[in-house]
Amino acid sequence: MYLVCGEALFDFFSENDASELASKVNFKAIAGGSPFNVAVGLCRLGVDAALFAGLSTDYLGRRLLQVLQDEGVGTDYLVDFPAPTTLAMVAVGANGSPHYSFRGEGCADRQLKPEHLPELGPQVRGLHIGSYSLVVQPVADTLLELVRRESGRRLISLDPNVRLNPEPNIELWRSRIATLVEHADLIKVSDEDLNLLYPGQDPARVIDGWLQHRCQLAFLTRGGEGATVFSRAHGSWSIPACAVKIADTVGAGDTFQAALITWLTEQQLDSAEGVGQLSREQIDAMVRFAVQAAALTCSKTGPDLPYRHQLGRR
Repeated sequence: MYLVCGEALFDFFSENDASELASKVNFKAIAGGSPFNVAVGLCRLGVDAALFAGLSTDYLGRRLLQVLQDEGVGTDYLVDFPAPTTLAMVAVGANGSPHYSFRGEGCADRQLKPEHLPELGPQVRGLHIGSYSLVVQPVADTLLELVRRESGRRLISLDPNVRLNPEPNIELWRSRIATLVEHADLIKVSDEDLNLLYPGQDPARVIDGWLQHRCQLAFLTRGGEGATVFSRAHGSWSIPACAVKIADTVGAGDTFQAALITWLTEQQLDSAEGVGQLSREQIDAMVRFAVQAAALTCSKTGPDLPYRHQLGRR
């Protein structure tokens, strides 16, 4: 089983209607949050997953719980709080990329403290962390404590997934990512995130620095340009994107992440030792699987992650 750690929220997408008055705005609300999406994506791809998160006892929080149950995501690690559910207002750009504005101060997904940390049994093969839960308090320090405790014992995957609206202090993001990088075995990062974190710097140089720690394998996603692999053992190379008619790119990075973990799990290589044993050919197959999965998500509106049967044979 994989334990995904971080936020669960509702994305609110505005729906344009030329016939409506300017005083009215229609919204479509979809359950989301990067860690939430990764957990759902893993289950849809056939991997046992659970979510470690703070969940509101309000109406939207109970809807999030229902979605997790319906999708088969384990709920044993959820912690209830009588605080609101975070809302993310999403505007989609002309190229399909989302722009977020968060209403989350004091909300349930930020409330996890060290006393809420669970003891993990042998059934938990790995942890995934990412997004603004890495930097907003008190959940940020709670997740850092968890990662420090479990690093070297289970596979740790990291996706910075930088969101400056919840925390605009980029220096805080840089500091926390630099600390977490020391404990992660596998890192996925988008070119947008790297540009925010280290503007003007060569991505290859930044990622090569990450590979000097525990990390053995890193992936740079580049939207329509595909993805680039950085392997400590096998060097660097790129994989093209799949041609697809894009509805939007919401959830594409989370799909890519879930697909990487799924491939490792199916090959019984979902451990730090397993990642270290990967051949160049195996890594190439893993990335192509993830690129295909992300393309399917881009063909649909919102974070509608694919199912395993849509991605061909195992």
